[in-house]
Amino acid sequence: MKEVKEFWLEPNPELSAETICKMVVEAKPHTILTDVKLPRVASKVASRLEGTDILVTPDFDHPLSAKKNKTPVALEVAISDQKDLESISRALELRPDYLLINCPNWKIIPLENLIAETKGRSKLLARTTSFDESKAALATLELGADGIALTSHDMNEILKTRDLILGESENISLSTARVTVVRPIGTGARVCVDTTEILEAGEGLLTGSSSQSLFLVEGEVHPNAHVNSRPFRVNAGPVSSYVLSANGKTRYLSELSAGEIVLLVDRMGRTRKVDVARIKIERRPMILVEASIGNRKITTIVQNAETVRLVTKDGSKPLSEIKPGDEVLVRSEEGGRHFGTKVADEMVIEK
Repeated sequence: MKEVKEFWLEPNPELSAETICKMVVEAKPHTILTDVKLPRVASKVASRLEGTDILVTPDFDHPLSAKKNKTPVALEVAISDQKDLESISRALELRPDYLLINCPNWKIIPLENLIAETKGRSKLLARTTSFDESKAALATLELGADGIALTSHDMNEILKTRDLILGESENISLSTARVTVVRPIGTGARVCVDTTEILEAGEGLLTGSSSQSLFLVEGEVHPNAHVNSRPFRVNAGPVSSYVLSANGKTRYLSELSAGEIVLLVDRMGRTRKVDVARIKIERRPMILVEASIGNRKITTIVQNAETVRLVTKDGSKPLSEIKPGDEVLVRSEEGGRHFGTKVADEMVIEK
């Protein structure tokens, strides 16, 4: 599993303690970076004031004394030109727990250099001001920074960044369903989701006819006699199918477009977020799969093609080989949904 990135939030210093506490409740950062004195909050507090969870300081003389008191230290380093990069080596000699880097222009100072130099020696936190900056910092050099410290007054930007980071570590609970019916139906508009990543065996999207029961459809990672593998693609189902996205929300496949984020899931329930490169909608022959979980019947529709495979506990099976009695992996839940958000006590019947 990938190491969880750290999400620090640096609110406007003019905000009151009460307002900052509300932000902590809503945004759920790992650490709140502020010099405002706060009551006890769920997040760690990083501050330039003594007595908080993490001491933040630009003073190179502070880390040694703070570490003697067993206080974690975040050393602030500002980089505006190439000469300032020399301060990174000096900072690393002090072995701070975090390097909090403020760089006004990441185009001039490549983040790759900082990541390569600090990896394994100190946690690198990039100061950012937006979701896009945060996303780039977390992905640079594949490993990315160890986290970001976001300064933003836009709650939408804050929540998008939170979802980007916290969603990386979420696991999905999967169960098995026994196939009862496999029946070809007519043609329909099916959706291929092409991503910017290479999918692994057993990894795909959770889609289905009901938001309460989603089947794990594997990416096209297996070659066959007729076509090469397309390991970036999931042939996900008709335009009307649901697909599970981050934070437990569902969307219709018809709503996806290039540049958006989808949630890949593997047979262990582990997840990762990837970008959509394109959506291909074409008319193709379809096939209906019914399965049961106990006394409950669930269904999905996918393209009737050998390249479409449903994931099982031990592997995957193409639609051409799936038959009644086979067991496939699904995500099943109770309750209904409103605009993709789960409403636990709502009764929704989908047949």
